[in-house]
Amino acid sequence: MPRRKLSDLRIVQVPREEEVSNNEGVSGVGSSQVPETVEETQVEVGQRRKSRGRTMLTGLYNLPPGERVQVSRNDAGQPIGAEAGVLANVIGMTARNGSLLPISYESWREMPNGNKNQAVDHIKERFSLEVSDDYVKHALGKKWRDHKSFLKKKYFKNSLSLQEKMQNVPPGLLRYQWEDAVRFWSSTKGEERERVGVASRQKQKYTHTAGSKSFARIANEEELKSGSSVGRVQLFDITHTKKDGSAITPEAAEIMAKMKDKKIEFEATASTNGSANLDDIDNQVIADVLGPERYGRVRCQGSFVTPTKYFGAQSSQYMPSQSRSSQAEVNRLQQQLTQFKAEVEAREAERAAREAEREASYKSLENKFQELMAMFKQNPPQNPPS
Repeated sequence: MPRRKLSDLRIVQVPREEEVSNNEGVSGVGSSQVPETVEETQVEVGQRRKSRGRTMLTGLYNLPPGERVQVSRNDAGQPIGAEAGVLANVIGMTARNGSLLPISYESWREMPNGNKNQAVDHIKERFSLEVSDDYVKHALGKKWRDHKSFLKKKYFKNSLSLQEKMQNVPPGLLRYQWEDAVRFWSSTKGEERERVGVASRQKQKYTHTAGSKSFARIANEEELKSGSSVGRVQLFDITHTKKDGSAITPEAAEIMAKMKDKKIEFEATASTNGSANLDDIDNQVIADVLGPERYGRVRCQGSFVTPTKYFGAQSSQYMPSQSRSSQAEVNRLQQQLTQFKAEVEAREAERAAREAEREASYKSLENKFQELMAMFKQNPPQNPPS
């Protein structure tokens, strides 16, 4: 595939003050030169294995001062357009930069925020972004985990001894980071995490045909081509169909057939009820055919889209039954708490009423006593005659 020309991208000139602001506090690691990257995935070509080679993007890193590649976003906050592909490449290159994001941490959550912020600033040196910093960090985390997985598969998963594996440092990687990663992968915790990951991966019955292009970009390109919005069911068909028009796997073909039948059924029902909503119908179709959504993601929407963001108040109906039952339990406990508070307040009001009644009775008796004392003073009792 020919490399993308920088002239095909949108380039903007940022104000001088923004240029200075973006460069303040940014480490010089890789900021003024093309970052080093490891070799990418290889593909079979006959009997030879042809490497895709390094991702260089020299044109991007040779942009004049103050110029940036402008990256747009969709309503979900995901980058779109050809510029999004370049951004994805730079995010991947940054995630593989051990000086910015060391692989010695066990998980992305343990990566210090200072490192993450520094990596985001490094990316902003070349881009004018409409997407949020949270999106960039989310994408960096995914690429960082992919990088660790690649290194583990190529340099750790072999018959070498532990000591030999530690000596087998990948090119361009700092030794102490590699040794820390090897120790973790060899630990009980690391092996258990791998077991869980393998089990989860085995449950996936099919992949997609999108390749490195995000679902958001594919949907945007289709919408620009057709002039109409792309629903989740249509996007599933697009991303699971090969160039010859066939489904990527028999399982995917079966799913697409079921979705087609369900959509016809739901559209007929919605038309009869006068409540047709294409997004709601697609959501119902996917939930009915594929089951509830997983935590933290929405099918056919790509990364950075969560059920809460996408479905809003209706998110619970598309989540697993355990989630719905948990929410029901929360609602039940809240109702009990409200009822308990009401009972406490009622008892407190009743106690206050009794206290006020006793206070009133005391005041009444005190007043009567004062009246009697006044009468005695005015008419003191006479002594009886002797």
